[in-house]
Amino acid sequence: MGAKVGRPDAVVWAIDGDGCFQMTNQELATCALEGIPIKVAIINNGNLGMVRQWQTLFYNERYSNTDLGTHKHRIPDFVKLAEALGCTGLRCETADEVDRTIEMAMKINDGPVVVDFVVGKDAMVWPMVPAGTSNDEIMFARGVRPVFDEDDV
Repeated sequence: MGAKVGRPDAVVWAIDGDGCFQMTNQELATCALEGIPIKVAIINNGNLGMVRQWQTLFYNERYSNTDLGTHKHRIPDFVKLAEALGCTGLRCETADEVDRTIEMAMKINDGPVVVDFVVGKDAMVWPMVPAGTSNDEIMFARGVRPVFDEDDV
């Protein structure tokens, strides 16, 4: 919201996971009331995704309290929630729909748009830095790290 007000001529997208979005979505009411046409992409894996990712990678898939049910039950239904907050709500459920859905969102400039991008429950976010390590231990994918040249000083 602040980025759009600060740069009114720029297209502004916020990218949230479904858990994160549930903690911040009430701000869309302000965007709708004040005519702030941001776009929100919800990466909806039906879980607290970052927690699940850590449990997958570092805790031998011992999952605890990460399933949000947003896939199975559509609770909340993010399209309906967006509409209830005065926004346009769109849903994208397949890779074939991605470009078309983004094009639809980009054509709407008179109010906020929320896009529910439904992804698999095991979708992960990269890059990431594992706990207790420095940024030079960044991982680009499961078990994949960049090769940094070492100085011979």
